[in-house]
Amino acid sequence: MSLSTLKDRVRAATTEKPAPDATVEALAGIPQQSTPEQLHTSAQAEGDAVADLVLTWLERYGDDFTKALPSHIDVKVFLAAVRACLPGLIHCTPASLRQALLTCARFGLIPDGRHAVIKREGKLAVFVPMAQGYVELMYRSGRVGSVHVGLIHENDEWNYEPTAPAPLDFTHKPAVTKPKKDRGPVILAYAFCWMTSGARSQVIVLSREEAEEIRDEYSEAYRRAQESGKCDSFWHTDFDKMWSKSALRRLHKVVPMSGELVALLKADDAGEAGQAQIVHAPAEEKHLLVEAEAAHERAEGSQDPEVTRARPLPRKRLQPRRKSSRQARKGARR
Repeated sequence: MSLSTLKDRVRAATTEKPAPDATVEALAGIPQQSTPEQLHTSAQAEGDAVADLVLTWLERYGDDFTKALPSHIDVKVFLAAVRACLPGLIHCTPASLRQALLTCARFGLIPDGRHAVIKREGKLAVFVPMAQGYVELMYRSGRVGSVHVGLIHENDEWNYEPTAPAPLDFTHKPAVTKPKKDRGPVILAYAFCWMTSGARSQVIVLSREEAEEIRDEYSEAYRRAQESGKCDSFWHTDFDKMWSKSALRRLHKVVPMSGELVALLKADDAGEAGQAQIVHAPAEEKHLLVEAEAAHERAEGSQDPEVTRARPLPRKRLQPRRKSSRQARKGARR
């Protein structure tokens, strides 16, 4: 029996035990070592019709996803969310799609559009953590009690006095009873945390100009979208969400950080820069945690009024005196 249809070929290639008469050589002359990749490329023109078949291919790596996901997330729930986003990713290379999904699983985030997104950049699939994903990892640290992220509209009632004691230094009363058009444009994004200890972090306030500077300096995806004229990057289509996320990301300087959150920041930065997003091995967690703790200590020190107290000057280490040439000659004669 010949496998003439795309559906038959994909199923044969993605089934662990293909039909006895379905040899690799019979699959349209595709070499065995590249069968899944070649079939995935062939499936690109089919759109949503092959999403289930691509998911079948991904399920071959179910053990990898199970190991990557934290224990509280079932692999079936994760793959169900993956199925919903596959139609927009069938033009990606299989290797990049698998890597992006494994990176997403590694951080225990669901690619549901709220916690994370798998986005296509050319032929590459890229993992993009969203603001809610950062919030989720902050809660997992065990030190953060609540996270507040918001946008201030021009006609909202708000006040920001950095020198006043918390919580009097910042207030925001959204004009939620007014129609959206009457609230005016967004003028500021902000983010802050309340710790489980009862302390509150510094309030991060980010203007539109600052958000645009972050976009222009760090987002390779934005630059590519501008140059191509497609204008389809998240900075084009969801500027306010990226604005809020940028304010949230700046909290890493003023709140306790876990090694996992440091790794997420690095993976996010790599994706924005168009670089490979490396999934950190468990052995690297200790190093990342030490780095996170050091960053937090520096942040706390910069806000502590006691750091202005006079500190003892470092003592100069006394070096042994060098013998003069006359003393050296005298010693030599001895």
